Amino acid sequence: MKNLSVVTQFILLGIPHTEGLETTLFVLFLSFYIFTLVGNLLILLAIISSTRLHTPMYFFLCQLSVCDIFFPSVSSPKMLFYLSGNSRDISYAGCVSQLFFYHFLGGTECFLYTVMAYDRFVAICYPLRYSIIMSHRVCASLAMGTSVFGCIHSTFLTTLTFQLPYCGPKEVNYYFCDIPVVMKLACADTSTLEMVGFISVGLMPLSCFFFILTSYSCIVRSILQIRSTEGRHRAFSTCSAHLTAILLFYMPVIFIYLRPTPSPWLDATVQVLNNLVTPMLNPLIYSLRNKEVKSSLWTVLRPLCFLPRQL
Repeated sequence: MKNLSVVTQFILLGIPHTEGLETTLFVLFLSFYIFTLVGNLLILLAIISSTRLHTPMYFFLCQLSVCDIFFPSVSSPKMLFYLSGNSRDISYAGCVSQLFFYHFLGGTECFLYTVMAYDRFVAICYPLRYSIIMSHRVCASLAMGTSVFGCIHSTFLTTLTFQLPYCGPKEVNYYFCDIPVVMKLACADTSTLEMVGFISVGLMPLSCFFFILTSYSCIVRSILQIRSTEGRHRAFSTCSAHLTAILLFYMPVIFIYLRPTPSPWLDATVQVLNNLVTPMLNPLIYSLRNKEVKSSLWTVLRPLCFLPRQL
């Protein structure tokens, strides 16, 4: 019988093929991270401070902003820590935590985008019954449900990954602990578990994406029946922001987890876009074309700027 030692920590090797670029990447990723935090905090502040924005759509947008604050915070602080010249070591428990919270928050966002699509479906297809269908109780239940299902999904994936024995190599060829790269270090046959994980990671977002497409098919059909040009433009404007955010979220997920032949460098590059760039862009997507959010933001920031409002 082999005398196998149990791994107590891993070493994050970072983004493949970026040796010597640590300072540049540190400045770039730190900028993304700061803009992400500031942008989403401003969205939260704008919605909370304006009673006009206390509606189901903005309630779910608040939840999205909270997720977008914590989602990049799972991997970015550690990545910035070792890019600044510090240790690349991460404890076993730290690796477990990274993987769990990454998929918990990612799963929550996935379900949340689905709920937001349902909200737009009800608002546009059943406007007269909207306030009844999307009551405070229903909104709270839907919001809680996204987190509960995200937690269940993440718990399953984390348990699946770390029930394997890790006793040999400990170099993670990535910038944070994720399922494909961690499973490669296991001292056991992982083919069956990889297939189960592949189905689980792929089935959930694809199911949500199918539901979103179905909702928006009904939405587009209803919008085309609106006689007023202004009404059609307003409906399309509201939905286009949501659709843009959905595509920015789902495309990297499908690209990374559903490709048969993974590429570490390409996956890491797309993952950075998903972890840092998309959460940074969401506040811009939801505010640039939204007069109510921009007006609320200006009301909040005007006392700080001491500038007259431009009409």
